[in-house]
Amino acid sequence: MKLSLFIFLISSCLATLITTSHGDYKPWKTRYPFIRQASSFSSSSDVKEKGYDYIVVGGGTAGCPLAATLSQKYKVLLLERGDVPFTNRNVSFLSNFHLTLADTSSTSASQYFVSSDGVYNARARVLGGGSSINAGFYTRASTSYVKRVGWDAKLVNESYPWVEKQIVHEPMFEPWQRAVHDGLLEAGVSPDNGFTYDHLYGTKVGGTIFDKHGRRHSAAELLVSANPKNIDVLIHARAHKITFDMAGKKPRVVGVVFKDENGVHHEAFISRRQGSEVIVTCGAIGSPQLLLLSGIGPKADLEKLNISVVHDNKFVGKDISDNPMNAIYVPFNKPVKQSLIETVGITKKGVYIEASSGYGQSKDSISCHHGIASAEIGQLSSIPPNQRTHEAIESYKRNKKDIPYEAFQGGFILSKIANPKSKGELKLVNTNSDDNPSVTFNYFSHVQDLKACVNGIRIMKKLVKSTPFLSFTQCDKKTVDKLLNMSITANVNLIPRHTNDTKSLEQFCRDTVISIWHYHGGCHVGQVVNTNYEVMGVHRLRVIDGSTLDQSPGTNPQATVMMMGRYMGVKILRERLGKTKGLRT
Repeated sequence: MKLSLFIFLISSCLATLITTSHGDYKPWKTRYPFIRQASSFSSSSDVKEKGYDYIVVGGGTAGCPLAATLSQKYKVLLLERGDVPFTNRNVSFLSNFHLTLADTSSTSASQYFVSSDGVYNARARVLGGGSSINAGFYTRASTSYVKRVGWDAKLVNESYPWVEKQIVHEPMFEPWQRAVHDGLLEAGVSPDNGFTYDHLYGTKVGGTIFDKHGRRHSAAELLVSANPKNIDVLIHARAHKITFDMAGKKPRVVGVVFKDENGVHHEAFISRRQGSEVIVTCGAIGSPQLLLLSGIGPKADLEKLNISVVHDNKFVGKDISDNPMNAIYVPFNKPVKQSLIETVGITKKGVYIEASSGYGQSKDSISCHHGIASAEIGQLSSIPPNQRTHEAIESYKRNKKDIPYEAFQGGFILSKIANPKSKGELKLVNTNSDDNPSVTFNYFSHVQDLKACVNGIRIMKKLVKSTPFLSFTQCDKKTVDKLLNMSITANVNLIPRHTNDTKSLEQFCRDTVISIWHYHGGCHVGQVVNTNYEVMGVHRLRVIDGSTLDQSPGTNPQATVMMMGRYMGVKILRERLGKTKGLRT
């Protein structure tokens, strides 16, 4: 397989740069005494007889707040296939953001995959999910979004602050981010909405889950709100399938089969009490994948892989979407402090404009590759995709050591399609839950997405020529065209491109599309789940995460997905116990 010069860290670099701090485990173990290795799970008859009130599969952005909330009243088991984030320096620190994305090893917190479109992607494989590997930006969904999906606005506005009080911070607002903010206003993306979590047209500064010391606070830390007597969290617990009792009119969920870190299979059971459920929170890739592996999906596809059909549903894995993103690299004329996303332009042109800057590692580490959104993109080789041989990669690796450190002084301007109309699908390639399924997003297959992308590129061109940018770099029309060409020639994906062609912005969009990891769909409301997120056609099974959404909420979805976990946890408790006995926020 041809390896991208943009994504992969050379194995020799991994040995020295990708390091996990093993240190003293007592601090996090004291705070989270209920987290343990999957191999410690007991499958005794006593456990089978009692069962759990809720088994939450996927300790990610939605799963952690959901499990913490449900544990206030009921016995909960949370299964997470990855490790804890607390002792992994590459996960914990802003300066190491790119290293986790570049780590393609089997133990990485980020599981690398390439969509069939030829675009590099990543799935979280760590407690906290996407909030443990993302760029940290925190911003709510719009009030119109909340109304459209039918959520209770009062409970939504109680659930967001529950998250924010625990892990969200106001960003430091670095100079480059201020220049982007002021440049957006000059480019016409107004008004200035200042610092706010709210989704408002114009330019704003949002929240971040990185504190003032650059340390990440992911959804995993929301587990501190759990009732420690009522929750078990198993790490390295890789769910294989959901099990069912097929005796009744409808299949009824019994439990979940999972593998521990040693490859040993276990089965966890839900109790026979009314209301007990398995809740899948594995994200837009993992949730439809697990339903398919468990026999819920298109009958013909399941039978091809000899999966016993539990419920024939042609919509599982269908209409999955990703918000396409395009970027311009901007080299600076002076050192700039590293920053991830802090400010955003929410336009009426169907796009969001964001930015990142700087580089957080030592001079020695420029000899290695640092993944998506690292400041070296503009310096990458222009080797066409079909010529990216192993020899070419090694040659690039040698030559790159001679690049002056100043070349890494730069930043990105990013344009993301707000609500893509292009739809794709997810299919199993085998029955191994550890492997990635086949995913196709069909980027820009809808003409409206292409028009929105062109609008975004035009706004970015105005932005790099705005007055606030002149203190960082001189950008006339000729320079802007050069920046576009640099982005075209960089190895950002495996899509054949038309190098040095800036006359067609439509072609630029197609050639340089990358992912911002905001996947959604595959288990849509009305197709796979009902409005209470219960899987249709079976009993005692829900899906609560981004796979149920038809649009990515806000400019960046993590705030709303965390809120969704808390929201649905409270809603389930109130429905089961009554509002007076259920949880108050």
